[in-house]
Amino acid sequence: MSGLIRRSCSGNTVSRWIALTTLAAMFTALSLTWLLSQLAGVWAKPPLLETGLLERLGVISRIIDAAPVAQRADIARSASVELYTVTWLKNRAEANMPVADEDEGFRDGESYLRTQLQNPTARIEGYEPRDWPAGHTGADYALLVELRDGSWLKFSAVRRDWGLEGLPRNLIIITLFILSTMIVALIATRHLASPLERFAHGARRFGTDFRAPPIEVEGPQEIRQAIIAFNAMQAQLQHFINDRTQMLAAISHDLRTPLTRMRLRGEFIEDPDQQAKLFRDVDEMQTMVNSALEFFRDDARLEAATAFDLAELLHTVVDDYKDAGIDVALSGPSRVVFTGRPVGIKRMLTNLLDNAIKYGKMPAIELETGVQVVQIRVLDNGPGIAVEYQQEVFKPFFRIESSRNKNSGGVGLGLPTARATALEHGGTLTLNNRNGGGLEVRVILPFV
Repeated sequence: MSGLIRRSCSGNTVSRWIALTTLAAMFTALSLTWLLSQLAGVWAKPPLLETGLLERLGVISRIIDAAPVAQRADIARSASVELYTVTWLKNRAEANMPVADEDEGFRDGESYLRTQLQNPTARIEGYEPRDWPAGHTGADYALLVELRDGSWLKFSAVRRDWGLEGLPRNLIIITLFILSTMIVALIATRHLASPLERFAHGARRFGTDFRAPPIEVEGPQEIRQAIIAFNAMQAQLQHFINDRTQMLAAISHDLRTPLTRMRLRGEFIEDPDQQAKLFRDVDEMQTMVNSALEFFRDDARLEAATAFDLAELLHTVVDDYKDAGIDVALSGPSRVVFTGRPVGIKRMLTNLLDNAIKYGKMPAIELETGVQVVQIRVLDNGPGIAVEYQQEVFKPFFRIESSRNKNSGGVGLGLPTARATALEHGGTLTLNNRNGGGLEVRVILPFV
């Protein structure tokens, strides 16, 4: 058990950080409380009844009360210390004290001081600087104590060395303790959370940028191990995708070669009908091969993520269709800065608009922005898609109509490619039939 504890607390681990944070919070709280108690003075010191000052004044008063009259002035001077001075007075008039208001707090200590004096009938008077007239040079704290023979002792202090009552003082100390603990906890948790935040940011960046660099290894041991494992997985995926790209490039070349030979041989067919049928089959095979290789390779996925104006990109796509004689309605803000792969997003929008134009009428795009996401809606007034097919159409090569003729709608890779692009940006792509007829394709992309 002790070995397990040593292992958990050794090294730069999360458990060690928690333990050190707790100890640091306690040490800082105590240090800050002590420091502020020194700076705060009266606010952090104990009340008068807890200082022991009244006990000392009572002892001095009893000693001087028992001493001969001729020695009392010398004894009083000898009893003076840095905290207070003691003066023996023959009568009350020599004190030359102002008229003071009765203080309930002083009354609490008065009865206790009489007990220390062992003289329950002794008169005791207390004064504070505020009791003196404005500008008086001797305005300080003073205490007058009557002795048994009618003479008086004057205890005077320039500053106050006692503070609040127990409850207010404890509340101040608890507040300081909580405040210092919160400061240390926030600093420690921030230091612990920073590597996690950078780890999460690096993971999100790799999701949108295949060529993102490895994440810097930092933080406690557990986080470092997770980052190392993620970097290893990232390197393996990059190696796998590079190998796949090279392989598909070779397949693309090998498949196009026999198709080219078939077209050349078709030129020697004398029957025009058979020649046309062969050329149509070759063209359809060429289209299928090109679409399949483009889907599996998808060079746009290798595009580096960058910040761009998504609204401007939509305007560019709409203008391209307008140049081709197709009107596409566009609504939304004039500027939306988004971080992603503009070529991939443009291809996604083109695929969606091609479907809206091919199968519907009145294509339109609506752009909306939120706090954390941006939403793109591609609308048409076509027949829509039956609910039972709304998930099937995302499967590669799936088509609702049985024909695969290119004139009736491609090979069934447009929607899978579009959704793959949305997922690679950390978003979603969903289909819904509109109430008034037509299809709504909703793309939601998060701001990185």
